[in-house]
Amino acid sequence: MALENSVFPSRPDSLSLPVEEKGEGEEVEVATEASAGVFNVSEELGHVVTTETTPSPPPSAKVNRSFQSKLAEREANANQRIKKTQGTEKERGRFGWARARRKRQRYVEKNGRCNVQHGNMRETYRYLTDIFTTLVDLNWRCSLFVFVMAYAVTWLFFGAIWYLIAYCRGDLDHLEDETWTPCVNNVNGFISAFLFSIETETTIGYGHRVITDQCPVGTMLLLLQAILGSMVNAFMVGCMFVKISQPNKRAETLVFSKHAVISLRDDKLCLMFRVGDLRSSHIVGANMRAKLIKSKQTQEGEFIPLDQTDISVGFETGDDRLFLVSPLVISHEIDARSAFWDMSQAQLEKEDFEIVVILEGMVEATGMTCQARSSYLAEEVLWGHRFSPMMSLAEGFFDVDYGAFHHTFEVDTPSCSARELSLAAARLDAHLYWSISSRLDEEPTLANQAAKQPDSGSANSKAGEPTFIVGEMTDIQEQSGLGELNGSVATDQSESEA
Repeated sequence: MALENSVFPSRPDSLSLPVEEKGEGEEVEVATEASAGVFNVSEELGHVVTTETTPSPPPSAKVNRSFQSKLAEREANANQRIKKTQGTEKERGRFGWARARRKRQRYVEKNGRCNVQHGNMRETYRYLTDIFTTLVDLNWRCSLFVFVMAYAVTWLFFGAIWYLIAYCRGDLDHLEDETWTPCVNNVNGFISAFLFSIETETTIGYGHRVITDQCPVGTMLLLLQAILGSMVNAFMVGCMFVKISQPNKRAETLVFSKHAVISLRDDKLCLMFRVGDLRSSHIVGANMRAKLIKSKQTQEGEFIPLDQTDISVGFETGDDRLFLVSPLVISHEIDARSAFWDMSQAQLEKEDFEIVVILEGMVEATGMTCQARSSYLAEEVLWGHRFSPMMSLAEGFFDVDYGAFHHTFEVDTPSCSARELSLAAARLDAHLYWSISSRLDEEPTLANQAAKQPDSGSANSKAGEPTFIVGEMTDIQEQSGLGELNGSVATDQSESEA
């Protein structure tokens, strides 16, 4: 283990430390005055280790400056290490030393974007077979670029053809000849041909440039440009309309809580999260689903990365179909079929998984299907917490306070797993069952003892001993009871005769 020399900035006036004796009664006394007293400090063990030293003359000012510079350098390095490790999660190693824990990469971001990129795709022609969906899936920058280029290219293409027709027919050579009938009037260059192409495709028709009946080729080109222009208009306007009316932005007003919680609900551990709709227009037929994303290894040794497991949020009972008018808390009961059946609070802190929640429904205003997504990592699941209430009754309506949408508070929750909690409840029920049944079994035994008691009581009465009968009243007790009710004291018949 490497030891490093350092000087303590604050020291007492004098300090004497005993060391191993070299001779008879020798003891080294270290005077810590201006800048004396050198110690060997082990940073890993965290305590001071002293070694055999001999008195040395006071160091010079140059040596003091070197020690101070070393100390400042050490502090700077320590601060730099703290800054590097700040914000990272820590976990204890084998010997208790802190080490950085690698943060899990999200499969689905909190805003619903899937963090997956496709690479090495060789069959790119499949995108061209579905060109409409490909254009709709492009981002807005690329979509606007394609929209502008589609019109610009067609205008330039047909403008070049109109210019070529005028050039081949010789219309450009007879501009001043009034007896010459051109294919298109007032086309004297490429710019005028380009403007005529725009007027034709957009059906503007200013009236200055018109086609004549002496050009059959121009007539056919005019028909072709009108048909192709209509197709381009329908295709590009359709793409832009679908892209604008996509329900992706509707999902921005569907919010999920920042954390999921685990607490007791009806004496059962439940995983819960909250979902709400910020708009007054509702989601029709809202349906909730949840997936557990976790890598696993099969019994045959196959490793399955990012395996998806269903998390039941009420599919069997119909609770997954929501009436999302106000914020709702979605609950998953942790039972024997749940993936969290054997997970305790201590194990939750060590697990590495992701919970993906999906809300689907139809937008009431447009009738299009909308999907909102979010996810929760293991460190975003709070054990022993519950969501704060956010709805109150006002005058004539229910008031929802979205300021408390993400708020949670701690509640008493067992730290054991759902399996252990179920076993403990089963043991308690079994103990109560056997205790009650044992008491019921004792009643016939007491009745038999009461039946046998008169025979033994007659023998004991002869000997002058008292009788004790359990479960029945003797004649004397009955008479005494009746006498007390009548206000008199009844005595035994045998005693009265005596």
